Amino acid sequence: MNLIVFAIPIFLTTTLLEAWLAHRRGLAAYSIPDAISSYQYGLLSQVVGAFTKFAKLGVYTLVFEAYRATTLPSDSLWVWVGALVAYDFFYYWHHRMNHEIGLLWAGHVSHHSSEYFNLATALRQSSTSVLLGWIFYLPMAVAGVPPSVFAGVLLIDLLYQYWVHTEVIGRLGWLDRIFVTPSNHRVHHGQNDYCMDTNYGGILILWDRLFGTFAEERKDEKVIYGVRTPLQSLNPFWGNMHYYIELWQKSKATPGWRAKLGVWLAPPGGWHDEASEPYEPSQFKYYDPCTPDAVKRYAVVHQVLAMLFLMHFLTLLNTLPKTLLALYAAGFAISAISLTSLLEGRANARRFEQCRVIGLGIAFAALPDWFGFSMPIALKLMLLVVMLGSAAWLSRTSFKPAALWTSK
Repeated sequence: MNLIVFAIPIFLTTTLLEAWLAHRRGLAAYSIPDAISSYQYGLLSQVVGAFTKFAKLGVYTLVFEAYRATTLPSDSLWVWVGALVAYDFFYYWHHRMNHEIGLLWAGHVSHHSSEYFNLATALRQSSTSVLLGWIFYLPMAVAGVPPSVFAGVLLIDLLYQYWVHTEVIGRLGWLDRIFVTPSNHRVHHGQNDYCMDTNYGGILILWDRLFGTFAEERKDEKVIYGVRTPLQSLNPFWGNMHYYIELWQKSKATPGWRAKLGVWLAPPGGWHDEASEPYEPSQFKYYDPCTPDAVKRYAVVHQVLAMLFLMHFLTLLNTLPKTLLALYAAGFAISAISLTSLLEGRANARRFEQCRVIGLGIAFAALPDWFGFSMPIALKLMLLVVMLGSAAWLSRTSFKPAALWTSK
């Protein structure tokens, strides 16, 4: 069983708890459209991962089988501890290179595109970085770390990083000096001058202290989150692909193959010696699509439903044929485009969403089973009523949100 299935209810519960705590403390830690967008990034990364898992675990297993120097016992506690430390070390370099090489940044920038820092932001995972990220961990395969242990420590390292994406937890004393904590990770997500290219660790901040990339959170300067060239979009597909498109356009316009290659290998922004303009946090403006509250509530309900469908999808990865998995995945893609377009008030978004919910309701009610799940009649009727009711509500609702920039 995919452990993410069990983690999804925890993600939903803890984001609600964090939002409540932030509201109690007067922190503007959440924007509902931004949080739903983050959830859609995470959902799509899990769906894409169903088809790309070979890129990491598959290649790792092949290298382990062909080139391992020895075979470490998978039932040894010390092997697990050593493998976790080793994974975190290679994660540090993987993460650091994500920020220092343009092609890798194209796969990682989506995680930094939110202008808020909260537990939902932790779920804003890339759908493309896995295509090259596996390279950094192959030394563990050669050293003889079994694939089962590698998969386990990968999941431990990934899940650990969830809780550090929050503003409701302050400084933690000596823990901040050894581990990646919310304070340390807030700096990593900052646009401020002192935050840039810092705090890459996954579990241990010791790697940053050792290799000179550590920066401590400052009490006298508010951290501004996001990227300096703002995304200005909630669409997770654009968020995942926009920097690849930018690199492609730059390389096409650059003469000479070496210079073209340099576009992809240069740090974000390119190689240059000139000093950049000092960043002024007070001038930052949040992207706000001005979504009406009623539409926000509608999107929350349908996002929760999408996460329930995702739980079902993840239970099928080893049993359902790839063609049916692809069909199921297409439904998630349509949902992501529809909900984020609705939140931004895009042209025809309401009609598109009406078609989506009507189609989903009819399909769920009419099919004899839902991708292997034999549905009770009551559940079929309930979802059909919800979907048709959603379509009717959209017909009666008038809203004209317009994307604009506003200070907060």
